[in-house]
Amino acid sequence: MLIRHLPFLRAVLSHSLVAFGGPQAHLGMMFKNFVHKTPYVTEKELMEYNTFCQLLPGASSTQTLTLIGYKRGGVPLAILTLLIWILPASIIMGGFSFLLPYLDQQKVGGGVFRFIPPMAAGFLGFAILRIFPLAIKNTITWVIMGVSLIATALLFGRPWLIPVLLIAGGVATNFSRKRIPQLEEKPKQIRWWNFWLFGIIFLAAGFFSETARTNNWPERKPLNLFENTYRMGSLVFGGGQVLLPMMYEQWSVRPNTVRDKNPNVIQIDQRDFYMGMGMVQAVPGPLFSFASFTGGLSLKKEGPWMQLLGCLIGTIAIFLPSALLVLFFFPIWHNLKKYAGIYRSLEGINASIVGILIASTIYISRDISLLEINTTSSINLLVIVSTVLLLRFTKVISPLIVAACLLLGYFL
Repeated sequence: MLIRHLPFLRAVLSHSLVAFGGPQAHLGMMFKNFVHKTPYVTEKELMEYNTFCQLLPGASSTQTLTLIGYKRGGVPLAILTLLIWILPASIIMGGFSFLLPYLDQQKVGGGVFRFIPPMAAGFLGFAILRIFPLAIKNTITWVIMGVSLIATALLFGRPWLIPVLLIAGGVATNFSRKRIPQLEEKPKQIRWWNFWLFGIIFLAAGFFSETARTNNWPERKPLNLFENTYRMGSLVFGGGQVLLPMMYEQWSVRPNTVRDKNPNVIQIDQRDFYMGMGMVQAVPGPLFSFASFTGGLSLKKEGPWMQLLGCLIGTIAIFLPSALLVLFFFPIWHNLKKYAGIYRSLEGINASIVGILIASTIYISRDISLLEINTTSSINLLVIVSTVLLLRFTKVISPLIVAACLLLGYFL
């Protein structure tokens, strides 16, 4: 099985090394790498996977890629896909937690990476161009897209926003009864052990973490770290852009208010946290890899081996709930599609996603100099337009575009 799927796994590794810009930009790269370059999935399937993953808590781009592996080779290939996707970014961010005292924030976040944000905006633009004709087909989808765009632009970053918009879009298209499912697919078997394992880990982590805190166990920090990270990975909607503020509140703000009652609470220095937030934006792969960085810093004072354990705990705890939830709920989603209500909901959900993507592109572009009359603005605009055109009309692979932007930042 592994040998047969080696070309796919190589594509996943290549994708993990060049996927900058967060989950929305990752979708544009997935269209390029897994639909057009080699058709591992169809455009319709990728849209469906992304739509479904937006409804779940956790790392949406990670879940989407895991489903591509699941579609091609079942659970074993899904797990391999997940590992290959998360490991490069997690190793880099975990390494940063060791190198932090020797790094300068400006050198890490600027210079060579200065044209990565406009490139990510270009990938977002490409994703919109691919999805738009598939999702926006009639008046109601235009209205849903417009409402989602405005709401996202005004309330970007709210953890409840994306699921509310998707549900509202799905409800809106159910007022028309014209569209009915035409599919007769074999129902998928529901793997209940995924859900039970997710729940057991969630409850056990909470129980042992609270017991360790109450009894002030000397080695309780790893237990607290696992529980904190697993809980956030289980409950966060909206991707890494929402996860980072949650972690900041948990480990940099809250400890200052409870330190008198709980002197052994996990605390990360605010300056170190800000530096990590800058670093993760310049690292390819999932933004959830930031948990590898925070895990290392959480146990840094206990010595290098405990710090390494913290990186490992952070990586496992943040991605495990995403994997368990997506592999449990996808067969249920697949089986529900035969019902007309669910089938019609997909139209509204996809229209909402287009609006969210457009607003996300605007949000990402707010820090990109585009309107000033200077060389930097001209180059940024050229990078965005060139990225969209290369992805849309040529067979240039994503790594070459990323390499060109890095070289541009290095020499200019």
